[in-house]
Amino acid sequence: MLAEKRTQIGFLLFDGFPMACLTSVIEPLRAANEIAGQAAFSWSLVTEHGQKVRSSASVRFEAEQKLSDCQGFDILFLLSSPTAGFDTPGTGNGALRSLGRHGTVLGGISGGVFPLVRSGVMQGHPVSVHWCYEAAFEAEFPDMDARSEVIVTTANRYTVSGAAAGFDLALHLIQDRLGGDVAHEVACWFQHPMMRGAGVRQQVPEANMPGTGDSMPPLVSRCVALFAADMSQPISVAEVAQQTGVTPRQIERAFKQATGQSPSHYYRAMRMKAARQMVVYTKDPIPEIAAAIGYGSVAPLVTHYRSAFGLSPSEDRRRINRFRVEDNAPLPSV
Repeated sequence: MLAEKRTQIGFLLFDGFPMACLTSVIEPLRAANEIAGQAAFSWSLVTEHGQKVRSSASVRFEAEQKLSDCQGFDILFLLSSPTAGFDTPGTGNGALRSLGRHGTVLGGISGGVFPLVRSGVMQGHPVSVHWCYEAAFEAEFPDMDARSEVIVTTANRYTVSGAAAGFDLALHLIQDRLGGDVAHEVACWFQHPMMRGAGVRQQVPEANMPGTGDSMPPLVSRCVALFAADMSQPISVAEVAQQTGVTPRQIERAFKQATGQSPSHYYRAMRMKAARQMVVYTKDPIPEIAAAIGYGSVAPLVTHYRSAFGLSPSEDRRRINRFRVEDNAPLPSV
């Protein structure tokens, strides 16, 4: 009997890619091959020109082939920081579109969804976006269907939010190819407690009740959701109170108890975090960033940004760009 064709997976790496996202997919596939006693999965490292690349942890990786030579992959995952891109965008993006047309499943892990979407292959497909990149993604791709689920898949597109989600996706690939028993044994090898799938939302850091491990109370969570709904259109505490059916004083007390902050200060911190994502991970002009988080001018953004981070948005962007150029290192990715 002829051996079943192995599943061939390529990892297209860009400088600054998160190394954990690579190993979190390869290691469970390697373990599945060992447990099943067959080479069910194979993998190769790919770069745009076949050049070496450096991960966000400054570990160098040597590619086995260049993108233009890619053939026969069942799946090609992009791994990168959000700011990474092709040296020759027309050629690189065209290669991805060609692979997609010829049946290769295309995917992005963590920041890899940014060059994946820029290539044009994700039109009409939802995208899993890591929570720490949400504002930057929305600023660059306002018309895309960005999801907070850890894994988002369609028939021929796979996107996942980070390294642990990559492990979950690998377990699903193993289950589909080798069965649930093998997938479960692989999870046990690595003490991975559960296999998450589509529809599971990301865990996002949030303030806890002082002295306990309890998450935010429902009222505070509802208020935070309203604050985050559209930062370009600021909402007042009074408006939030009206929409949640309580008084502003009740909201004040709830936020103080749950977060140690007033709701207005908590909301400002949310806006500053979103602003910094756009400062760091986009090239948007500072006035556009101010407008995106609901400021009518740059001045209040600069004041609040400096208070939060110790420097202005422009100074922060120059610092980051200098770091990239002088140390030849992109920002770490998740």
